[in-house]
Amino acid sequence: MSEDSSSSEETNTPATSVSQDTFTTETTAIATSAFNIHPETPSSSSSFNTHLAIQSLSSILTTVSPSLLSQDQDPAFYLLHNPDISSQVSSLLRLPDSGAGDNNLCRWFYDTFQSSEPQLRLVVLRFLPIIAGLYLSRVALKKPLAGFEAVLLAIYAHETTSRAGQAVTVNVPDLSYPSIYHESKRPAKDNDAADLNLAVISPSLEPHGTVRSTRRARIVGVALELYYSKISLMPVGSKIDFCEFCKIWSGQEGELEDDEDNVEFRDDQGNPDKESVIKEGRIALPWELLQPISRILGHCLLGPSKDKELIGSASAACRSLYSRSLHDINPHAILATRSLLRLSKMVLDPKNNVDHTEIPMTDVISL
Repeated sequence: MSEDSSSSEETNTPATSVSQDTFTTETTAIATSAFNIHPETPSSSSSFNTHLAIQSLSSILTTVSPSLLSQDQDPAFYLLHNPDISSQVSSLLRLPDSGAGDNNLCRWFYDTFQSSEPQLRLVVLRFLPIIAGLYLSRVALKKPLAGFEAVLLAIYAHETTSRAGQAVTVNVPDLSYPSIYHESKRPAKDNDAADLNLAVISPSLEPHGTVRSTRRARIVGVALELYYSKISLMPVGSKIDFCEFCKIWSGQEGELEDDEDNVEFRDDQGNPDKESVIKEGRIALPWELLQPISRILGHCLLGPSKDKELIGSASAACRSLYSRSLHDINPHAILATRSLLRLSKMVLDPKNNVDHTEIPMTDVISL
């Protein structure tokens, strides 16, 4: 496959007019004098790194609430959940030149994720749907995207190190052998042990220093796998952003009929349309991307938040991806997205909005 000329051979860290040592030294001096933090102890070091990141971010955003600099609350938690901060960062990320190598916000994401603070890494992951969404959608436009690539490579390198390059596998039971949950007609024999059936959830990882066209889906997919592992800590707004980009990635416009066994595409006016409209932003959806996408959408549908807007966005994303899988005639994608589509219908059905763990108050005992 040919290399993309936009950013394949560019450096992985966004360029800046000020050297990293000078930037860190000056910002450290400002934060130390402003907050009187002494980084000798582990707790003060953590607070120092957090306020250092906040001080750097405040120079990028237009307005930062004074309460963000307060010592009375967790600043990292505030960064993660504050809607005003999220709105400003989202607006800056969506600018036409936001992914360039000299972008200050991409520099902040890169440096913040490289820190040793898990809470600050969560802040970076909170905006991963926008970063990955814009990056994949803009690749075909041949725009400079070294800033986005640096952030994605930092996340990929973190996962490669934490997993030691090993694959993620699960043991699938052999149902031909009896268990405590079911019986088997197969006669049991002495010393007859079931063989381990290992299913690979995520293949082994290799270190990559650049994003090439043949590696792009894998690198972004690994970043989405890390996002999924922390999804219970993500705010609802981040998950909604992800669902919106899933619809853009699918490139399918129009709704499906309620019966997925008799599929018919319809345009915005409700008229049957044999060929669905291809929208700008459509990308290739190999299994390296579609698998983590399906897992994230499954959480959005069945997660504990039960947010109506989130469930609606996830349901719309499932319909778009199912439409795309039918268009591509991809058996794996059809099976996964059709399962998600049926789950979304179950979630949206009022008959299923029953808490089966709640014990009913009745005087009648049913045997």
